Amino acid sequence: MGRVFTIGEALIDFIPLEIKDSLKEVGSFAKMPGGAPANVAVTASKLGSKSYFIGMLGEDSFGNFLLDTLNKYGVDTAYTYKTSKAKTALAFVSLGKDGSRDFSFYRDPSADLFLSVENVKNIEFRSDDYISFCSVDLVPYPVKDATEYLLKKAKSSNATILFDPNIRKNLWNDMNLYRETVLYFMKYADILKISDDEIEFITGKSDIDAGIDFLKSLGVKNIILTLGKNGASAYFGSKYLHIDGISIVPIDTTGAGDSFVGAVLHMLDIIGKKPDDLSKSELDEILNFANKVGALVSTKKGAIDSLPTKEEALNFIID
Repeated sequence: MGRVFTIGEALIDFIPLEIKDSLKEVGSFAKMPGGAPANVAVTASKLGSKSYFIGMLGEDSFGNFLLDTLNKYGVDTAYTYKTSKAKTALAFVSLGKDGSRDFSFYRDPSADLFLSVENVKNIEFRSDDYISFCSVDLVPYPVKDATEYLLKKAKSSNATILFDPNIRKNLWNDMNLYRETVLYFMKYADILKISDDEIEFITGKSDIDAGIDFLKSLGVKNIILTLGKNGASAYFGSKYLHIDGISIVPIDTTGAGDSFVGAVLHMLDIIGKKPDDLSKSELDEILNFANKVGALVSTKKGAIDSLPTKEEALNFIID
């Protein structure tokens, strides 16, 4: 089996203990570990893959809590660093009755932004490794250069790279720069995972099919499109596959997309093939498993603490 590496942020999600229409109306919160790359790393680890989190935490109580959490769930933290330059990032979340979320971030700047090339220059990849990153840490800070440095190394090693933009507009001041940055980093992706509510911002196309065609015109060969309650679709070369959504009552969708990505990487690791070589039946197996892992996460509050083991996921599938 290979290894799963995730690059980027780990942060504290403050999840509301009550459902209100807006964040300003929430009176109490619970502290929970989160951050998309951290969520992906924990998902892969809990499902049975060897995973690493590459990132920077603050030298503070929240950073210690996140490091302890990653270690608790079996994530290798050999490449997880700490800095005194900034504090660990925080995100306050409000939940709608349908499990939808509204975020307010405190990270200007935060510790994750100070991961540097110097920190990561000794990390080596293999051809059977899987690397995941998102756009949250592609802002103009040292972490952007560190991320690109790692992606170039991964490419030269023939590792498989998955890019989940995970669009967060409230973290960028310039939307044109944000879109250009996302499009620029797509060149490193062997797989692009994108959601239906992101495709118009990234491609400028309101029609999903037109958006997919635009992405393909940029040279993106393998695309996974998540559609929330309507399931997911895969566009891998000439192969197309759609799976239906799962009927659940969502409690909190925080981490659902990240767990989907972690499950995809785990299944790729199990199957042991490059994305271009996957059969349609293997794609179906990957999407169905990932879809059910994401659905299971949506039935609980929080991100990391709600991520399932493989046994829990399989039991959910049986149900």
